[in-house]
Amino acid sequence: MQYDQETLFSRAMMTGLFIGVIDTLICLAYNIGYRDMTGYAPSALINVSSLIFAVNLLLLLIGMIYFVFLKLFGKKDFVFVIVFLLLTLLAVWQTETGHRFKDQVVNTDFKGLLLGIVLITGLTATAIPFFFHSRFFEKYVL
Repeated sequence: MQYDQETLFSRAMMTGLFIGVIDTLICLAYNIGYRDMTGYAPSALINVSSLIFAVNLLLLLIGMIYFVFLKLFGKKDFVFVIVFLLLTLLAVWQTETGHRFKDQVVNTDFKGLLLGIVLITGLTATAIPFFFHSRFFEKYVL
């Protein structure tokens, strides 16, 4: 199918937004489960509000970035996937090497919570091209 610029942009943006909504639900479930299992309590940085806004906006932005990749590289989606896998690995590395709290137990628990959210968001961001090109997704979701 051939799409004009506006349709291509809106499809890429809406794909990112839809994945962001699903991602938000997954991250919220992970947040609740992780906190229940570990007893991790601090919520100044990672909380329900920050997850809802940050994950949705981030994936909406990544959907728009995917549009730019489409314009620059055409149907070479592997470039987008590789770039976002590398960005995810960089974020995982930064999460693992960072120290937010002086208390080692709280710091380790924070890293576990943030690492899960980074992995969920990063890996689903790499799935944007697959959803974007899916006829089922286009017909029933978009």
